[in-house]
Amino acid sequence: MANIASQKKRIARSQRERLENLRFASSVKTHFKRLHAAVDSGDASAIASEHKTLVSRIDKAVQKGALHRNTGARKKARAARIREAASS
Repeated sequence: MANIASQKKRIARSQRERLENLRFASSVKTHFKRLHAAVDSGDASAIASEHKTLVSRIDKAVQKGALHRNTGARKKARAARIREAASS
């Protein structure tokens, strides 16, 4: 355990940032599940809505640094493939 005050603050800040990053990553996973559920239901408007929301969440996570930009691009491409497969 740290004895220096600044290091104690840094540990607390790192923990807060870690939890925030986990929330962003978790929300991306949740919206992927929602997209899959919309595809299973076959509702085109729900699929479009969930895809738009998912892409927005991915972009926000990349912007905040919770996801690497290449990871975000890969996830957005995967979501687009899921959406296209549902429309055909």
